[in-house]
Amino acid sequence: MTSTLVLGLVLGAGFTLLFFVAAQRGRRVAAVAAPRVPEGVSQVLDAIESAGVVVDPSGNVVKASSAAFTLGLVRDGHVTHEELDALANVVRDTGLPTTREFALRPDQFGELDRQVLARGARLGTRYVLILVEDQTERLRLDEVRRDFIANISHELKTPIGAISLLADALDPAADDPERVRSFATRLEVEAERLTKITADIINLSRLQSAEAIGKPALVDMADVVKAAVEQNKVIAESHGVEVISRTVSDAVVIGDKALLVVAVHNLVNNAIAYSPDATRVGVGLAVRDGIVEVSVTDQGPGIAEEERERVFERFFRVDQARSRTTGGSGLGLSIVKHTAQNHGGEARVWSRVGQGSTFTIRLPEASADARAQIETTSLEEK
Repeated sequence: MTSTLVLGLVLGAGFTLLFFVAAQRGRRVAAVAAPRVPEGVSQVLDAIESAGVVVDPSGNVVKASSAAFTLGLVRDGHVTHEELDALANVVRDTGLPTTREFALRPDQFGELDRQVLARGARLGTRYVLILVEDQTERLRLDEVRRDFIANISHELKTPIGAISLLADALDPAADDPERVRSFATRLEVEAERLTKITADIINLSRLQSAEAIGKPALVDMADVVKAAVEQNKVIAESHGVEVISRTVSDAVVIGDKALLVVAVHNLVNNAIAYSPDATRVGVGLAVRDGIVEVSVTDQGPGIAEEERERVFERFFRVDQARSRTTGGSGLGLSIVKHTAQNHGGEARVWSRVGQGSTFTIRLPEASADARAQIETTSLEEK
């Protein structure tokens, strides 16, 4: 009896010891298999200007900055470009910080590659931190500046020259009130045109800068469409043009609301300017397969096929006479294109001569993890 009791105690103690050892080993294995990302990484990613991504040994994204989502570097918990995966593998194999320059092919939108500088380094024992800087605009900057200066010099000559001539004509006409009023009216028109060109230059310059979007935020595109339509209400009524808008709920993107309002405003304004009086302009908002689309349709003269590829160029006008009559700067559609591209999207045009045109801005919908990331960051800042 006593021996049986002793044997039971020994066996019980042995099983307890084995259980304790197994639990300890399990905790050590778990710690190795799933180490914690160092504290403060999220705050650092939000603070730096580069797009930042932290990946684990399996290539899963465990942390990503808002800029990474804006550039379209992350989707469904993975990086979206093979080049970034390859960079992470090199860092794991060598253990050394690595820098690479390469072109990232468009994931969803556009025809142009993004020229980027990517840096990778170890983070802890198993993670890899990748920082990506978009170098595209910097590499094109010299060419853009040359073209822009040449174009803007030509465009400013017309209103400045007209203002100078009208000012000279005012003095000889001082004794003729009718002529003075006529010259004053024309001066006002040219001054207004000059103001619009200047405003468009400022907007386009901002869009072509490295910090065009600033701090990304969640933007409800239904609010953007509503604001743009409201801004064009007076001019639409003066032409007898009815603007009809249809929107959907929860069409959310990541970006700058003010810039997006300017872009949609330009499309609506163009549609009204090129539509015959007493016609309709349609503005639609839809979400399809993770893409948010804003489309503006007019009943204007349409655009010839050979001119469609150029409509988004700076200062290009399909109808020179009509643009000058309406005070167009020739920069509106270029602003639309750059706004879409800076938000990771694209601008498209469909048109048929004699039937009208449809301009569409296509932007990536804010994913659930991107929304959570930005909302968390906003709460932390408060």
